[in-house]
Amino acid sequence: MMNGQAGAKIEIREVSGKKALKTFIRVPWAIYKDDPNWVPPLLMERKEALSSKHPYFLHAKWKAWVAFQDDKPVGRISAQIDDLHQQRYNNKTGFFGLIEAPDNDAVFTALFETAEHWLRQNGMRQIIGPFNLGINQEIGILTDGFDTPPCVMTSHSPRYYGASIERCGYQPAQELLAYELDIHTYTTPSTKQELIDRTAGRIKVRELNRKTMEADFEAMRDIFNDAWQDNWNFVPFTREEFTAVGKELLTVVPHDFLQIAELDGEPAAFIAMLPDINMAIADLNGRLLPFGWAKLLWRMKVRFPERCRVALMGVRKKYQNTIFGPAMAFMVVDSVLGPGLSRGGNRVELSWILEQNKPTRNMIEKFGGKITKRYHMYSKDLV
Repeated sequence: MMNGQAGAKIEIREVSGKKALKTFIRVPWAIYKDDPNWVPPLLMERKEALSSKHPYFLHAKWKAWVAFQDDKPVGRISAQIDDLHQQRYNNKTGFFGLIEAPDNDAVFTALFETAEHWLRQNGMRQIIGPFNLGINQEIGILTDGFDTPPCVMTSHSPRYYGASIERCGYQPAQELLAYELDIHTYTTPSTKQELIDRTAGRIKVRELNRKTMEADFEAMRDIFNDAWQDNWNFVPFTREEFTAVGKELLTVVPHDFLQIAELDGEPAAFIAMLPDINMAIADLNGRLLPFGWAKLLWRMKVRFPERCRVALMGVRKKYQNTIFGPAMAFMVVDSVLGPGLSRGGNRVELSWILEQNKPTRNMIEKFGGKITKRYHMYSKDLV
């Protein structure tokens, strides 16, 4: 226990049991109550994501804590150890995530010291985050682009978070970018048609097939894991995780927003674009029951979100430096923008893109993409 800036004692309590988890999930409501750009997450979705039944926990363990002042919850943090990360990198690196706190250095310090202590006890020598909870979920602290609401499955942060985390001894470890395309003014480079002509007859782009949905999802997972295997802190999607993502997507994502490119009949690239349901749920205050589901489905049908997000995309590694790689990338992007436009979409966010990923950034910028948000990951040595 320690004193906060206002003199009130700070007590850190470990999350244990349903009541404590509910308190943990509700902390952001206090932090963002005056932020017009915050979108309350769906409580039902948050419960499922943090349930012990979530497939992430088949290969990871975690602890979570809530900070209290005057017996009121004021902040939270989690710490995770991912076995798949350890198997791949063997670097004794643990994660922090789900950090929320007021503009109070003492609260930040108490939360981070608690997470760091648990990771040290479990043999970790470095901490990186935020991962909410893994690399294939929401990541990053927003550091630029505070004046617009977050897109679906991306994070939002108060302006002071980055500096507060750095004052706890953390350093920026990676910068992530969100780009936005205006579908109406979307342009393609002059080389696009030449590439498509040179690969004519060998590439076919098709939407997700209901009859072979399981096989299609497995193909998408395999392509993603192959395409991004050299990316920063990459950990492969497990079959169980990707199946869970797929089931979640199909509740709100039209099938023609999920496209697969086949090269000589074999799946070789894919794209998954999501309607920005944040635009449809912002006023539900996290609740789908009793009438939220009806509102959400009605809005998705009658007033489709005018913004979408390309959340997943990949081209098999062996094709990335051939004419087939960019040809398939252009073709799958084209394949979802048309359906997006026909449903009333105007803008598409492409995120997250590593700042150092120049090839992908160059391609997006050739399409006319502009950077709209920046996020940072932070790290600290624990020895």
